[in-house]
Amino acid sequence: MWLDYLSLGVLIFVVLTFIYGIVAIHDIPYEIARRRNHPHQDAIMAAGWVSLFTLHAIWPFLWIWAMAWRPDRGWGAGNQTLDARVTEIERRLEESREPT
Repeated sequence: MWLDYLSLGVLIFVVLTFIYGIVAIHDIPYEIARRRNHPHQDAIMAAGWVSLFTLHAIWPFLWIWAMAWRPDRGWGAGNQTLDARVTEIERRLEESREPT
């Protein structure tokens, strides 16, 4: 009889640990965004909860979204702005078109 209660207790413990683990895993993108002072922290947190109901389909995209923002450079890939990079590419194209 006491083994029935023990097995029930172990089963409840395992189920609760599993549920807590899933919720904790889905908070990882939000924690990344919070540490990086991401401008879309609340949206990432809400999307993490939505991801629970979409069978985790959007969770990898939330991770990417949270990692894309860097406090030191924002969304960019470097110190140059997009306009400066486009201008540099156009200049190089013009130089390569000039007859030599």
